[in-house]
Amino acid sequence: MVAISKVFVAQLTGLPVFGPDGESIGKVKDVVAALRLDRQPPRVLGIVVELPTRRPIFVPMLRVSSIEPNAVTLTTGSVSLRRFAQRPTELRIFGQLLNARVVVATTQASVTIVDAAIERTRTKDWLVNKVAVRARTGLIGRRPPLQVLGWNDLRGTDLFKLTGTTQGTHQLLASFEGIRPADAASALRDLPAARRYEVADALDDERLADLIEELPEDDQQDLLTHMDEARAADILEAMEPDDAADILGEMEAGVSARLLELMEPEESAPVRRLMQYSYDTAGGLMTPEPVVLTPDATIAEALARVRSPDLTPALASMVFVCRPPQATPTGRYLGCVHTQRLLREPPFDLVAGALDTDMARLSPDAGLPEVTRFLAAYNLVCAPVVDDEDHLLGAVAVDDLLDHLLPDNWRDNDEPDGPNGGSDG
Repeated sequence: MVAISKVFVAQLTGLPVFGPDGESIGKVKDVVAALRLDRQPPRVLGIVVELPTRRPIFVPMLRVSSIEPNAVTLTTGSVSLRRFAQRPTELRIFGQLLNARVVVATTQASVTIVDAAIERTRTKDWLVNKVAVRARTGLIGRRPPLQVLGWNDLRGTDLFKLTGTTQGTHQLLASFEGIRPADAASALRDLPAARRYEVADALDDERLADLIEELPEDDQQDLLTHMDEARAADILEAMEPDDAADILGEMEAGVSARLLELMEPEESAPVRRLMQYSYDTAGGLMTPEPVVLTPDATIAEALARVRSPDLTPALASMVFVCRPPQATPTGRYLGCVHTQRLLREPPFDLVAGALDTDMARLSPDAGLPEVTRFLAAYNLVCAPVVDDEDHLLGAVAVDDLLDHLLPDNWRDNDEPDGPNGGSDG
């Protein structure tokens, strides 16, 4: 027999399951996948095998060595014989997905799912990446034709029921775990307004702040105005200062002023400074919290700072060396050191000896075209913003620049690629 890497679930269901030594285990009853809230193909967690005693047990996909046209074979290793119990964040493909009524996104045609294909990827994960559908209406006496579509081509009420919309809030929160903020934000937008507010109310401040940073402006305003002002101020404190400044700059002056007053002074101070600049200038784009070191810091200290998981890749690409104070606006700006240069220097040397003092710097009033040319000319993803008195005010990162260069509705058209991980059931 030849092992296959793609199979439709209806063909898989009922196949005999054999152990590594050829012993009969049972038969395939269903396929279990992880629920997703980001519209990406669900990852297959395993199969439900019905034992000869009719007890259903769960077998992780890691224990499946091959799927053949006439049988499924398992690898060596232990498998729990406990009765299969479906978790709230799991989807049974045969038992729940088939016969769901959905809509084709491109044509708005109403169809019914009649089968689903699971396929093994290069990362050895199995995904539900294709679905076979049939139109719900057709000519009298003639069966409507079958179509095979991608998972992302489908929308509809039944699909939302299966992917979290009607789950309890705690189940929705579990589905958000492990999803990147951009993907989770996209999923949050797909929920009805009432469910979106429930999830936002239940998320902790740090996680919700991460999600709001990835939302379009209208959705940011909608969520913040839904909350009481005290919590909205807490969320703004948890956000990056430049993102918080952008949101507050779009609000009514009175609302913005009240929220700034409710924020802790040390959190609102950098936001107030950023709000002095137009949103389309280096000053409006910059973050006031880049990596800043004094000239007597060592290379080892600099490398330790850029390893921080809280830094974006762009901000981690460069450290800025200044006279005290290190908080922006700093003392006299001396220059920068690229992380690539740090990796080539002895760890106990001083950063002062590795400075790039020749690179130009941006004025806080520099407009978007000048910032774009600057990053392109120097092949940078991060650049210093320095005032006329040589104080470092912050750094412009390429991701913030792109956010302003792209069309206002770019997030509406965003379809991130690639699966995210999940549990093995």
